[in-house]
Amino acid sequence: MKILHVVTTLDVGGAEMHLLAQVRGQCARGHEVRLAYLKGHGTLVEDFLRSGAKSAVAVGSGPAAIGKLMREMRWADLVHTHLLKADVLGAVAATLAGRRARLVSGKHNDEQVLKRPLVSLVHGSVGRLPRVTIVLSDHVGRFIEQYGRVPRVRQERIYYGLDPAPFEAAAAAGANSIRETRRELGIGEHEVVFTCVARFAPQKAHDVLLRGFAEARERRPDLRLLLVGDDPFGDGRVRAEAVARELGVHGPALFAGIRRDVPRLLAASDVFTMASLWEGLGLVFLEAMATGLAVLATDVSAVPEVVLDGKTGRLVPPADAAALARAMVALAEDPAGRRRMGEVGAARVRADFGLDRMVDETLDVYRRVLAGERWR
Repeated sequence: MKILHVVTTLDVGGAEMHLLAQVRGQCARGHEVRLAYLKGHGTLVEDFLRSGAKSAVAVGSGPAAIGKLMREMRWADLVHTHLLKADVLGAVAATLAGRRARLVSGKHNDEQVLKRPLVSLVHGSVGRLPRVTIVLSDHVGRFIEQYGRVPRVRQERIYYGLDPAPFEAAAAAGANSIRETRRELGIGEHEVVFTCVARFAPQKAHDVLLRGFAEARERRPDLRLLLVGDDPFGDGRVRAEAVARELGVHGPALFAGIRRDVPRLLAASDVFTMASLWEGLGLVFLEAMATGLAVLATDVSAVPEVVLDGKTGRLVPPADAAALARAMVALAEDPAGRRRMGEVGAARVRADFGLDRMVDETLDVYRRVLAGERWR
């Protein structure tokens, strides 16, 4: 099968890392894959090429992009678009190129812009052009039905899948590896480390996370916060660092930037945390759980489908720094509870969020599309 993936960016993010895993699995099964992306720095282009993709081309996001996408689409047996801007441009280009019957849309998040009446109305037309829409969680499916106006009968839910091996290997590397990683970061051996891996985007609410952390440190000065990621499209990291300085925690909160050794950093941590205001699923939660970490997150969107409150972590209300601080202190004071949650989380990833399942379920949808099945 010749598969063209059209995505808004190829920079580091949950949707892009999910797509990388899909492409790697599709290529390993003998399919020919190409990619087209609309904007950004293309940070992950080389990763996609190493995964087996034949090409990854930037087409832009203006009117000229439609013609470029049409040329790419004429090569493909099937076209799969990802993220809202790529969905819209991809649907228009596929219709003009005569590829609408072979078009699949992928919804990776509960895109809040769809709550705007005009955007919702437009999406109700454009969003029905693909043969089927793949959603990554039940929550996203309900959201897309309500605000994107795509009925559930025209959707297929396929949970993210993860290869746990790199994370399990990092967790099994042992105490010496953990000490070395912490020493490199300037973190003490007995400090309790909460790690967040996320873009510095408003959705991730780093300001709330930092305020909760600052409040928790008033009771537990041995807490550290490791913030992994950046903001390739804005000044989110700069603003977060300003908040950290304002709160007097710039230093105890370590801004590590984009890293290629996330499994090693997670293995050297005690808890994974993120203060999201909304979340389509959260691939990083699966990565943290695969490493054996308890997760502290917000009770929003699809997060409860992944993080089981009291079993694999703790869930707190969104935009509530005080609740986050209380949970941080409670987890810091309960190492046995953290270990128990981490063990349950790792088993859950292996049982319910396997990579092969995700790739095979997605390819099955592709085959059904090419066989002419209709979702009504």
